[in-house]
Amino acid sequence: MSELSIKFNQDAEKIAFNKEHRKTINFNIGKYNTAVLKGKRQFFNIELAKKRAAVYKHKAIENLDKYLLEFEKNFEANGGKVIWAKTAADAIDEIVKILTNHKVKLVVKSKSMISEEVEMNEAFEKSGIESVETDLGEYIVQVAGEKPYHIVTPAMHKSKEDVAALFHDKFGTPKNSTPKEITEFVRKKLRKKFFNAGAGITGANFLIADTGSIALTENEGNGLMSFSFPKIHIAVTGIEKVIPSFRDLDLFWPLLASHGTGQHITVYNTIISGPRQTGEMDGPTEMYVVLLDNGRTELLKHIHQRRALSCIRCGACLNACPVYKNIGGYTYNTTYTGPIGSVITPHIRGMKDFKHLSYASSLCGKCSEVCPVKINIHELLLYNRYESVQAGLTTRIERIAQKGAKKVLSKRWMMDIGGGKIKNTAMKMTMKKVWGSRRTLPEFAPKTFKQLWDERKGGKK
Repeated sequence: MSELSIKFNQDAEKIAFNKEHRKTINFNIGKYNTAVLKGKRQFFNIELAKKRAAVYKHKAIENLDKYLLEFEKNFEANGGKVIWAKTAADAIDEIVKILTNHKVKLVVKSKSMISEEVEMNEAFEKSGIESVETDLGEYIVQVAGEKPYHIVTPAMHKSKEDVAALFHDKFGTPKNSTPKEITEFVRKKLRKKFFNAGAGITGANFLIADTGSIALTENEGNGLMSFSFPKIHIAVTGIEKVIPSFRDLDLFWPLLASHGTGQHITVYNTIISGPRQTGEMDGPTEMYVVLLDNGRTELLKHIHQRRALSCIRCGACLNACPVYKNIGGYTYNTTYTGPIGSVITPHIRGMKDFKHLSYASSLCGKCSEVCPVKINIHELLLYNRYESVQAGLTTRIERIAQKGAKKVLSKRWMMDIGGGKIKNTAMKMTMKKVWGSRRTLPEFAPKTFKQLWDERKGGKK
């Protein structure tokens, strides 16, 4: 068992019984569930929309090399530059090099999980570059010295009272500040940063191959300002975000909005095709797109699990997952949490250290049910489990237990040995610690099925 696996179990035990945490998460996810029900009503046939989206993403992933090269060709024809990064370290090196060459000391960032994946803020701090999150939720967790709790709602784990207390402690705002007052405070504070920043960094919700554009989706306008004011715009994105055509957005944008936040469409949807062109009044003079691999081609090798690369990061599977709702986002100890994170993380960060995430599931299938691009997430978790066993990433006790179970369950007479009392005693001796102190160990019935059958048939065999 890896150290991360042990830590996961310890953290899960601690947070699952934290009543305040559960109250906050249930309240916030409850609001989300209500909104999403309304958002989905915009579709005449939502299942058909999901099937179409699944086909488009399947087409893109199965032809990833073709569409990425098409994107690069078209984007560079628009005046931008594409940078290919094999690892997170490669991406950081290239970005820091750009910022250093332009003597940039202040960077504004719109919400981007991939910047968390490569630990961008930490790298900038080491290089003497100030990095400011401009999404309200991201800004809150940055001020708190924390990581995003949820891939869509970074500060989901905090109540409005928690945020008011945080801002009072850090900035001296009133203890009873309302969400509106806090928002106004942050707005004024960040506006100066937008004006003075030398570069803006964003992610990309989609890469559009046929136009060489990135599509950016947000609700606050900070993304727009992150690339409109600074002279340099750097978009960092995973290679899996590509879609074949501009026309595909009429399907993906509503699906992302309805499943991510319950909206019909997000407030700001922007298509950026390169740096400022002749005659344009605003926008960056230079634009770069960093295409990050960082384990994605490793995931692409797996014929079943590669379907996870179709994910559009709506967060629906996290909000539906009974495990996530109990143990929270930080317990996973990785950038991408919940069911989809449990599928992709072992391939991106190593099966040895993160195989336990594939077991952190009830396999209820709710995640697959709510996915807007119809990824069979709960089944992919099973494939991960299978591969971890094939790779020999099991303990000696697990191997002995499975071998013993196989031997007993394959022979009827072995299953019939001893009554319920003996079997229950054996279960307590071998399974009580593994089963945990919070759950009651299942008990064998006093009589076996064979005994009951024989009695019903009058003792006949």
